[in-house]
Amino acid sequence: MKDWKLQLLAVAVVLSSSASGQVSSPSQAMALEQQGKLAEAAQVWRAVTERNPKDAAAFASLGVVLSREQKYDEAASAYKKAIALNSKLPGVQLNLGLAEFKQGRLDAAIPPLMAASKEEPKNMQAQTLLGLSCYGTKRFAEAVEHLKIAAKSDPGNTELHQVLSQSCLWAKQYPCALEEFRQILKQDPDSASAHVLTGEALDGLGKTPEAIAEFQVAAKVAPREPNIHFGLGYLYWKSHEYDEAKREFENELSVDPGHAQALTYLGDIEMKRDHREAALALLGKATTLKDDIRIAYLDMGTILAEQKRYDEAVAALQRAVKLNPAQPDAHYRLAHVYQDMGKAAESQKEFAQVRELHEKADEPLASKMSAAPPPLPQ
Repeated sequence: MKDWKLQLLAVAVVLSSSASGQVSSPSQAMALEQQGKLAEAAQVWRAVTERNPKDAAAFASLGVVLSREQKYDEAASAYKKAIALNSKLPGVQLNLGLAEFKQGRLDAAIPPLMAASKEEPKNMQAQTLLGLSCYGTKRFAEAVEHLKIAAKSDPGNTELHQVLSQSCLWAKQYPCALEEFRQILKQDPDSASAHVLTGEALDGLGKTPEAIAEFQVAAKVAPREPNIHFGLGYLYWKSHEYDEAKREFENELSVDPGHAQALTYLGDIEMKRDHREAALALLGKATTLKDDIRIAYLDMGTILAEQKRYDEAVAALQRAVKLNPAQPDAHYRLAHVYQDMGKAAESQKEFAQVRELHEKADEPLASKMSAAPPPLPQ
C-alpha cells in the first residue's frame, strides 16, 4: 500500500475512533505501525491495554512494536503479560525468547525458546536461538541437541556448524565434534583453528598420537598463533616426551612470554629432572601471572617440602587443594608435610581424604587450551 493510502487510512481510523468515542483502537495502532510510526503505534497499543488489561493480543502486539524499536526490555515485559493472560497465543514465546536473547539474557531466553520449540518443532529459528542460548550458558549437551537440528537444515551455515562443533567438544561428545571439524577442514584444509580443534577432539577420544599430528599441522600453518605450541607441548607432556614438550613450551613463550601454563609445565619438567631451583623460579613466575593453575602449586609445595620450608609448602599445597579438592595427590603430599611437622591430627585427616578419592585421568586438552568456550558469533 502506498504511503498516501496509509495516511488516509490512519486519518479515517482516527476519525472513526473519535466518532465512536474511542481514543485509540487496534486498527489505529496497526495503521501507524505500517507507516513506520513505531513510537505512536506503541502509545496507542498501551492505551488499548490500559482500557482492556486482559487483552493478551494487544500486549503481544505492543511487544512486537517495542521490539522493532529495539526496546527489548520493555518488549519482554509486554510479552510476559501476554503469556500470563494466554499462554497459547501463537508466536509470543518465540518473540519473548528473542527479546531476552537480544539483551544477552540467555538464561532468561531458554524457557520461552524451549516452549516455542515444543510448540513448533520444525521452527528452525526457535531451535537455533535455543541452541545458541544453551551454548552461551554452558549447557553444552542441550546445545548439541538443538544445534544439530538447526545445522542439518542449514548445511551451508558455517558459523552455526562452528558453534555446534564447539558444543560437541565441550559436551565431551568427541565423535560428533570430530565429524564437524573434519567437515570444516574439507572446506578449508589450511585452517589452523580447525586442526587445533580436531586435535582436541582426538585427544578427548584418547588418540594422542593423532592429536599430536593435527597440532603439528596447525603449528606449521600458523607458527605464531597463540596457544598452538602450548597445546602441542601439553600433548607431548602427557605422552612423557619431555624434550619435545619443553621445546614446544619454549616456542609458546617466544610468542607469548606471559603464558602462565607454558611456564608451569616447563617448571614441572625441570622438577622431574631434579632441577629444583629452576623449577621454583618458573613456577613462581607462573603463579604470579595466574593464580589458579593447580599443578603449579602442587609442584611448588612438593619442592618446598623437600627443602623443609614447611610453612610455605603447606600454603602452596592448601592452595592446590582449594583449586580442586577432588584430586588426591595434593591431599597426599599435604599429609606427609603435616607428618614431618609433627601435626598428627592434620596428617591423619589428609590421609583420610586420600582414601576417599580416586586418582583422575589427565585433564582433556580442551580444558587446558581455554577456561571457557569461545563466545557466540556476533
